[in-house]
Amino acid sequence: MSIGHTLLGLLESGPRHGYDLKRTFDEKFGQDRPLHYGQVYSTMSRLLKNGLVEVDGVESEGGPERKRYAITDAGITDVSQWLAQPEKPEPYLQSTLYTKVVLALLTDRSAAELLDTQRSAHLRMMRILTDRKRQGDLADQLICDHALFHLEADLRWLELTAARLDQLAKVVAP
Repeated sequence: MSIGHTLLGLLESGPRHGYDLKRTFDEKFGQDRPLHYGQVYSTMSRLLKNGLVEVDGVESEGGPERKRYAITDAGITDVSQWLAQPEKPEPYLQSTLYTKVVLALLTDRSAAELLDTQRSAHLRMMRILTDRKRQGDLADQLICDHALFHLEADLRWLELTAARLDQLAKVVAP
């Protein structure tokens, strides 16, 4: 995820302080990985330097100064271009799971046991996500569906690989 583009997009609804940006980001996108304040302020500093945001005001109200940021026309254009670009599909051609299976075969360890352990971990995570999905709002349901679909694809691969272990062993460890 592009933190900079996400913060710019949040600024399109109006100027905000860094604290407000962090809070809104965490509510909308950061349930599993909230932003650190340092990341917000370093990103805002970079966006300011690049002319994508400007300081709309500074308030102190008896405490430290708080800058309020506003998106510039260049920032709006940048977000529009980012939103229009499709994300690169990740084919996972160099999967860590595949590497572990091959190394298990090469080192005379049990690749079947490795696959069973991984299957159990995937199923456990799928149960957690399914429970979270049942209890969540629509946004959380969609995030969980995305993760569940990826886990299901991994499970299919685990099953296929388990069925072909003897063949794979002959190819990688003749």
